[in-house]
Amino acid sequence: MAKASVAPKVSRVIVRLMTTEHLLDDRPRAPLRALANKVPEVTAYFWIIKVLTTGMGETASDLLAKVLGPVPAVALGGLALAVSLAVQFAVRRYVAWVYWTAVVMVSVFGTMAADVLHVGLGVPYTLSTPFFLVALAAVFALWYAVERTLSIHGIRTRRREAFYWAAVLATFALGTAAGDLTATAGLGYLGSAVLFGAAICVPALVHRAGALNAVPAFWAAYVITRPLGASLADWMAVGRPRGGLGLGLGPVTLAWTAAIVCFVGYLAVSRRDTSTAA
Repeated sequence: MAKASVAPKVSRVIVRLMTTEHLLDDRPRAPLRALANKVPEVTAYFWIIKVLTTGMGETASDLLAKVLGPVPAVALGGLALAVSLAVQFAVRRYVAWVYWTAVVMVSVFGTMAADVLHVGLGVPYTLSTPFFLVALAAVFALWYAVERTLSIHGIRTRRREAFYWAAVLATFALGTAAGDLTATAGLGYLGSAVLFGAAICVPALVHRAGALNAVPAFWAAYVITRPLGASLADWMAVGRPRGGLGLGLGPVTLAWTAAIVCFVGYLAVSRRDTSTAA
């Protein structure tokens, strides 16, 4: 009986480590909760929806490119991203469906950005992955130089919000390239999903041990959600000759979209990811 209870306990510990209470910066929490913030509280729901958006963005991007062609797909994805971000910047507080719609559009367009470099321009993943890593590092460096923090618990000005979404877009592009790199390097989609599933636990555990600050722990986990979700979705969608389940891009996209809608709808009603003081 003791052995049977180990897995659930480990799962609960990992979820607890990845939620808000363990991924705050070092400033007192009470004053921050009283301020308006444009992003959700980091709860278990946050990580679940984040992984779902990454997978949905991967298959939706591939589906659009297949149906419309690469150029029209990129144009449509860019327009949808611009509109969703305009709405996100226009609202004065965190609104669940507005925020997560923007994340979905970033996921779709971020996938397209990585795919354009590889498929359209012939840039190998061994080059695009470090390129996007450098781009993300540059965003973080500029953000910190201007704001002196990379914490997501103070996104309450237009400038910080702009830095935040630039970082989010860079993480999606980096995660896409990294996931495709491991998948084509011999691991396959399922193997990549297992790899990144294990990797996402590392920042939380290292932070728990006191060896990593909360903010870099959060962003490290955030980056890894991209290849994790994309690898899972690709594994479900691609055919058996490529090591997948062969469910197809359309059904997987619809299923993951439905899951996102359900979770976001629940949060919009329950406000479980919103500070009670906000």
